[in-house]
This record gives sequence, C-alpha cells and structure tokens, in this order.
Amino acid sequence: MSLDIIVFPCLSDNYGFLLHCTETGQTACVDTPDAAEISKQVEARGWGLDYILNTHHHPDHTGGNKALKRKYGAQVIGPKAEQDRIPQLDTALSEGETFTLGNCLAQIWDTPAHTAGHISYYFQDDSAIFVGDTLFALGCGRLFEGTPAQMWAAMARYKALPHETQVYCAHEYTLSNARFAETIETDNSALHDYIKTAKAKRADNLPTVPTTIGAEISANPFMRTDQNGVASAVDMVGAPPSDILGEVRRRKDNF
Repeated sequence: MSLDIIVFPCLSDNYGFLLHCTETGQTACVDTPDAAEISKQVEARGWGLDYILNTHHHPDHTGGNKALKRKYGAQVIGPKAEQDRIPQLDTALSEGETFTLGNCLAQIWDTPAHTAGHISYYFQDDSAIFVGDTLFALGCGRLFEGTPAQMWAAMARYKALPHETQVYCAHEYTLSNARFAETIETDNSALHDYIKTAKAKRADNLPTVPTTIGAEISANPFMRTDQNGVASAVDMVGAPPSDILGEVRRRKDNF
C-alpha cells in the first residue's frame, strides 16, 4: 500500500483527512472543514496540496475550498450531481468514474441520502473508504435530501466490502450514536464491546475514526436493519430493511 492517511480533528466535531501517495508525493485532503488546520497539517509534514476531494456540498465540508485552492493551487474534485453547489469545483465525478492520487486509485461511488449527490471515495488497494456524512461509527447521516431507500442502498453496498476495510467518516459522533444504538439492540454483545473500546479512546482524547466495515456490520443499527433484532426492536418484523432504516432514523432524529 502506498497511501499514507492522516486523521486530525477540525472545528467542534469534524475530522480532516490528508491522503499522501508515498511513491509520488502527491497529496489530497478529503473535504475542507477548516482551511487553517488543514494548512497546518500539510506544512508540518513539508507537503503541498494537489487535490481537494469533496464528498458533498455542506459548508463544513467545502468551506475551505477557496482558501486552500488559492494557497496551494489544489484542484477541487467533487460530486457531479452537486457541481453547482461545490465552491471552486474543477472536476465533477460520479458513479463508475475514478480518481488517481499519484499511484493510488479511488473508485467513485454515488451514495446519496444525506445530500442528493453525495459521493464516497473507495481506495480498494489501500482498503480505505471515505464516506463523508453517509456512514458514521454506529450511525448514519441525517436524511436531509434523500430517502431511507437510498440510505439502505448505501449501507448494503458498504456491507459488501471486505470486513477489514477502514472507514473514514467525517465526524466524531460515536459516543452519541452509541447511546442511541443501545436502545435498539440492548443484548448485542458486539455493540457493548464496541462502546467500551470507543469510550476508552475518547477518554484518552483519541479518535474513534477510522472504524472498520466489520465492526459496523456487527454493531451499527443502521447497517443491521436486515436483522431480526433491529426489526423487532422497532416492531417492524417482516418489513423491508429500507423501511426499518427509515424508522430507526426517525427515532434517532428524535432521540
């Protein structure tokens, strides 16, 4: 693997990510929550910034585009379905297209639901996927512009990835999500173990990101709406997983 990934906190609960091809020296950031902090992280390593990879249009993901593009000459990559909403966009990508950072190849996945045109960046050879605000540790994004069916389609697609795949989600929401998840699957031992580990990390001021696909399959209620335990918890046994996800999301919104 030739992709070096740096995780650092930004704003109140966002994460910033730097991606660095160790073979060519090219560097990208995923989203731009805080231009000053991203610049600090780039310069601390003596790197430049060649690309900005936006997952969706929300300001806490695109707010630093202009400043970072001006400072580093970075090319801005973003979702084609939101191309009119991404500041300073240079290249719009969508499902089936790819992006190359040096020798590291990312597949572009359309993963709408949180926003209408949200995309994910999957670096298969490096076992890493950048999911923006679609998937969270023990959670999923709010359905601001999409539907439960779209969110379930994204969850099902993520679930098909190798269990060891590293999942880079954009916020530190894990302990909040955990409190809700415990109300859905009270007897899930994998969930209890997950929460214990997450609490220990946060107590040491460590990130709970990245998580893994395997960990989310075992404990994340939004990835488990095809399981009888989750369906039973919301009195929807026999209903489609997408409908169950919609109900779980509704309950989370009101939690």
